[in-house]
Amino acid sequence: MPEKSVRVLCGESTKVERYSLIAAECANFAVHRMTRLLDVSTSGFYKNQGLSVRTGLGERKQRRADLEVKILDIHRESKGVYGSPRITAELHDGGEIITEKTVAKLMRSLGIVGISPRTFKIRTTVVDPLASFPDDLVQRQFDQGRLDAVWTSDITYLTCGEGDMYLCAIKDEHSKKVLGWSVADHMRTDLVIAALDMAVEARGGGVAGTIMHSDSETVCAGVFGFPDR
Repeated sequence: MPEKSVRVLCGESTKVERYSLIAAECANFAVHRMTRLLDVSTSGFYKNQGLSVRTGLGERKQRRADLEVKILDIHRESKGVYGSPRITAELHDGGEIITEKTVAKLMRSLGIVGISPRTFKIRTTVVDPLASFPDDLVQRQFDQGRLDAVWTSDITYLTCGEGDMYLCAIKDEHSKKVLGWSVADHMRTDLVIAALDMAVEARGGGVAGTIMHSDSETVCAGVFGFPDR
């Protein structure tokens, strides 16, 4: 390790040496986190690197410029995901006193936004008007006092940065343990079968007499003729 870096880590460095270490590592770590750990200001670092706004700014303008630098840094570190609530929380963690409203205003002026959750609900329940189902053997008594008496299943939509995904899980209602699960980018029968196969394997194949329960309107029901099988 270079001698300067050792002095920085041992707390024996000057501000200039700390700025140099931050500059050397800014491609690997967030600037605002390094300045916090090394006890220097973010604006001071950017000034040292010749990247600050013009000199001679008034106190209010300098404060705004400092915040813009930190907001851009946090937003970039989050890969563009964080919006004003998360960025405000990060700033608070760093000791900044600022409202979410002010952060949102600065983000608008900088032309950056976060990734918002979906404003619509993914439908994982599809009714088949031609389907017929057997009687409900469970009658809402899911825990019948022993393992493998009743299993339940459901499908949940997952919001992912790389695309829509669906999770199917099989749970034993006595132990409340998830026995099998599968994830896919679709809700076809393969999704449910893969989860059920994992659950059966977890029990060593000995699941004779187990009631498999699912909502009568889910894909699971369409696959196995639920609600009960």
